[in-house]
Amino acid sequence: MRKQVFITLLFSIFFLSALKAGANGPQFKFANTRLDFGTVYTDQLPDNKIKIEFTNTGDAPLILSQVRACCGTKVESWPSEPILPGEKGEINIEIRLVPRPQRISRTVIVSSNDPKNPTSIFRIMGEVVEKAQ
Repeated sequence: MRKQVFITLLFSIFFLSALKAGANGPQFKFANTRLDFGTVYTDQLPDNKIKIEFTNTGDAPLILSQVRACCGTKVESWPSEPILPGEKGEINIEIRLVPRPQRISRTVIVSSNDPKNPTSIFRIMGEVVEKAQ
């Protein structure tokens, strides 16, 4: 009798482990992982409002716990409600660019409940130059 209970218990543990392994949980995926402005001129700076799109490609609700940005970048809004599987979300940021020659190198760091990738980084790059006379 003990042997049958032990075998049943062992089989149940194996079966539940196999079911759990099939579940991926939430998965955070940027539509694009970076924005490259390329070379822009001091008198033609790009729009300073940027929308960063992402999707939950997993099979459980995605929750963003924190969105941070480096210097010269302000996070205006991000979803506070869970993003259901297959749904898209949007992070709105504002970058500050001054009309002088400079390299653009900014990051937005997103923390979520994605078990495989709890921290995702979006990069903003480019260069501001003086227009040749």
